Amino acid sequence: MATKRDYYEILGVARDCSTPELKASYRKLAVRYHPDKNPGDSEAEERFKEAAEAYAVLSDADKRARYDRFGHQGVGGAAGNPFSGGGFDPTIFGDFGDILSEMFGMGGRRSRRGGPTRGADLRYDLSITFEEAVFGSEESLRIPRLEGCEECDGSGSAGSKAPETCATCGGRGQVAYRQGFLTVARPCPRCEGEGRIVTDPCKNCGGEGRVEQERTIEVKIPAGVDHGSRLRLTGEGEHGRRGGPPGDLYVVLAVEPHERFHREGTTILTEEEVGYAQAVLGSSVEIETVHGPTTLEVPPGTAGGTDFRLRGKGVDRVGGGGRGDHIVRVAVRVPHPRELSEEEGELLRKLAELSGQPIREGVFEKVKKMFG
Repeated sequence: MATKRDYYEILGVARDCSTPELKASYRKLAVRYHPDKNPGDSEAEERFKEAAEAYAVLSDADKRARYDRFGHQGVGGAAGNPFSGGGFDPTIFGDFGDILSEMFGMGGRRSRRGGPTRGADLRYDLSITFEEAVFGSEESLRIPRLEGCEECDGSGSAGSKAPETCATCGGRGQVAYRQGFLTVARPCPRCEGEGRIVTDPCKNCGGEGRVEQERTIEVKIPAGVDHGSRLRLTGEGEHGRRGGPPGDLYVVLAVEPHERFHREGTTILTEEEVGYAQAVLGSSVEIETVHGPTTLEVPPGTAGGTDFRLRGKGVDRVGGGGRGDHIVRVAVRVPHPRELSEEEGELLRKLAELSGQPIREGVFEKVKKMFG
């Protein structure tokens, strides 16, 4: 028979490791080798069973002491194997819901023995304008959420009779099920994982302890937020059960595009057309920014595609730290021949001759004919 591996070696921990270190290592292995993540992989199945057996022994102070002294012989048989038919202790899977949460994104951890539970987080998608994102704003949101029932003070019971302990799970809120080789803990179907039964439910909330309410919440949007920014409003989510703390409200922002301004982080980008003569001789051009009009000095000989930086004319950095810039890209506008007067055409012809760039014969004549 193959020699069993050392439990500390299986979990990858030192022999003097703490309980939190032991638990963290087991959770990591359980997530990695869980059969649901490795269907049909017999090696992963064995690794999962091996890790669970090691954790079942080392997480128990008495079993760990016997193992440290006598090795596998000190914890042999069903006592050391959580998957064997007898002696199953579902408490070793007390944090199995967290493992499933890591694997499949299953949210919400239920408290044990009917204790208070944290309320669910909520999400609200809010569309704002480009200017509101740049300068900030205040919005009023109508949020439907579950809040504690005032009739029963969140207990779920109509009278003074306290909820009874669930007989099916003994108040644990979980029951053990066997699926092939694997035995796992699941929420109790009778009490739905609460660990207790309300025998005289409140008429206002039906025993839930919470009712749906719609609240108006004021949200301050800071200057500088961008598309996809997420604002967290602590405690504005659903209220928890039996006096548990509320969840949070997450406001996810969608910024509407602007017809003129384009944004990259804290930088605003625009394109400005200048005439051929302005680019050659230089000029002063009025530029529109989010902070109002300003003057851009275009130096002589500016080529199309040149970028100019207007410092401090961009977007504020969220939380402080200064403001970004506004970058203006110059596009030199070349007029179409139909837009030229006869005088303008004649001047361009002379300019071409003076610069040693003769116009192809017939072109200027065609332009003249175009204008009669």
